[in-house]
Amino acid sequence: MAVSGKAALLLCLLSLATLLAGTESAQPSHFTIPFNRSSFPAGFVFGAGSAAYQSEGAANIDGRGPSIWDTFAKRHPEKIEDGSNADVADDFYHQYKGDIKLMKKIGLESFRFSISWPRIFPNGKGKVNDLGVKFYNNLINELLSNGITPFVTIFHWDLPQALEDEYGGFLSPKIVPDFRDFAEFCFKTFGDRVKNWATINEPFIFSVNGYNSGTKAPGRCSNYVGKCTAGNSATEPYIVGHNLLLAHAAAVRVYKTKYQGYQKGQIGITLVTHWFEPKSNTTASREAADRALEHFFGWFADPITYGDYPQGMKSSIENSPLASNVNKSYYADIRATLTSARNGLAIGTPTVLSWLYIYPKGLQKLMVYVKEKYNNPPIYVNENGVGEANNETKPIKEALKDGIRIRSYDGHLRSLLQAIKEGVNVKGYYAWSFFDDYEWDTGYKVRFGIVYVDFKNKAKRYLKYSAYWLKNFLLK
Repeated sequence: MAVSGKAALLLCLLSLATLLAGTESAQPSHFTIPFNRSSFPAGFVFGAGSAAYQSEGAANIDGRGPSIWDTFAKRHPEKIEDGSNADVADDFYHQYKGDIKLMKKIGLESFRFSISWPRIFPNGKGKVNDLGVKFYNNLINELLSNGITPFVTIFHWDLPQALEDEYGGFLSPKIVPDFRDFAEFCFKTFGDRVKNWATINEPFIFSVNGYNSGTKAPGRCSNYVGKCTAGNSATEPYIVGHNLLLAHAAAVRVYKTKYQGYQKGQIGITLVTHWFEPKSNTTASREAADRALEHFFGWFADPITYGDYPQGMKSSIENSPLASNVNKSYYADIRATLTSARNGLAIGTPTVLSWLYIYPKGLQKLMVYVKEKYNNPPIYVNENGVGEANNETKPIKEALKDGIRIRSYDGHLRSLLQAIKEGVNVKGYYAWSFFDDYEWDTGYKVRFGIVYVDFKNKAKRYLKYSAYWLKNFLLK
């Protein structure tokens, strides 16, 4: 495995459900001192995030080419819960100036966004789309003029369809030089102002949901796993994961050798995981919890840090009890039963999403785990949030009352502060998400934002109660 040195782990935490169960309370511990912005170390960054396909819209104008998500959502509307697509989404492409004003009003110090690969290179490589470059230059400049630091993800799942058609996208090693060239274009063009880079967003989800279950683009899987027209759930997730790591390494190498010296920025990768605990106090359960964490997090963290895949993960796959590729898949390789409850009791507070439970203690435990196993790298918690059902019948005034999101942010920030007190090198926290957006295979059925978006009325914005809570938190 070729890697380019040790890159910072920019850790992304969408879900903090503790799987394989446990008995910790979902409620945060009580602090007797005031809890606000000043509770965190000097220089700690607070922001919120988004992603290009989920928010920009403007899918078919100004020279943007199609991505695999454009294709997936339109060819397979049955795989999107509401059958929708992100042709318009939040219309961030046209409304970004107003959104930046809202960010400033809330007091956000940073905004995390991704650059749409097919908006820059409609064919994935070759001819540059100048209008796409102009948009991101304008966005970056507008953020900086309002005192907001840009945090840029280079690849957030919207692979140009042209590269998928040409050689299978991330199934082919040909993707590595093309990704490297795209990343270098971003460094060269925007790096004079952008000092925080993440190469790839959540390679785990891209690999597993795109190539094991087929629930996300490009929608590949074995027919015994899901309703896919092509794919191999036993092998493709690992091939794609490997090429993602090689692409990350190539981008890091070119940044460190050609740009970091004078641009003075930093670069890493965004990884995602649940926290896992043993379901019972047995050796088998403890080993299952360790194995699950290796398969989710170590799969990418180990190669980046140590240059090889986790030994336990390799052994698990090699010693799989299944005799052939029939019915083999990524999840079968873990050889563990994943659950969020023990004796019928959920370990955290349930949400409308079956995979997401509110369990702040899991964040603290995960942070300490990363510190101890991966040499205490700089960590930016890039995504942490909670989704609520998009109830079309509820008046907007009522939909803005998102107490569950406030409790979730409060609990996770308290747990994060405790991890910092235990010596974890956490540098920043980004709420997910800045505004309600297109949530991939759930479409518009779930709202994650601190800003409400009225998708029926020209994507008009309203601050939710959580935005005012965060504003008050940041004022102190």
